[in-house]
Amino acid sequence: MSHVNMKENIVIEHVRDDSFKSYGKEITSYDFTRLINTMKKSTEIPEHENVYVASEPMLEDDAVKKQIESYFYGEMPAQIGYCNGRNSTLNGLEYHKGSEINIAVTDLVLLLGKVQEIENNTFHSNNVRAFFIPEGTAIELYETTLHFAPCKVQESGFKCIVVLPKGTNEPLEVAPAEREKSTDEDHLLFMKNKWLIAHPDRKQLIEKGAYPGIIGNNIEVLL
Repeated sequence: MSHVNMKENIVIEHVRDDSFKSYGKEITSYDFTRLINTMKKSTEIPEHENVYVASEPMLEDDAVKKQIESYFYGEMPAQIGYCNGRNSTLNGLEYHKGSEINIAVTDLVLLLGKVQEIENNTFHSNNVRAFFIPEGTAIELYETTLHFAPCKVQESGFKCIVVLPKGTNEPLEVAPAEREKSTDEDHLLFMKNKWLIAHPDRKQLIEKGAYPGIIGNNIEVLL
């Protein structure tokens, strides 16, 4: 699937295209069938905005969690949660210290960038690449890959399982505005193991302390 989003003139590439290789890779070594089925039966897509749950017990009560911790994360603890919603815009870009696994419960699009292209805490949205992730596909996003909430490709919205090092996206013990900052990157720390730059249009994030570092259009994925 490669097509042009005419409003922003963005080519939506397929996750199996060679162009994805510098952002991540497909994961085929684990059986995520039970997790996907649980997501389909037991979680809802909100009418507005997105819902993100960092650690969901009904997903973590599965043997695949231990396999991921033992092998994918090299015997480090992990958390399994999800992001469901009807989002269709960029809004922000984040990164973590450690790879993230996304499992597409529905078809969805990810808007991605590279940490290496952040300069002086700014990132131009012209550098964003869009990738279509088919339902049932699991991918690794490298820690140098900028990403945020998925975008819907159908009116009903999207569902995505999110696996991360344990503790990621929990509230900071010291609020961002109150933290001492000695490097440029310190201004981007938004939650535990979550560095975030927001688009100025996304005032809700900025009011919570996100750094308004994305310049250019707030990209929208059209159906």
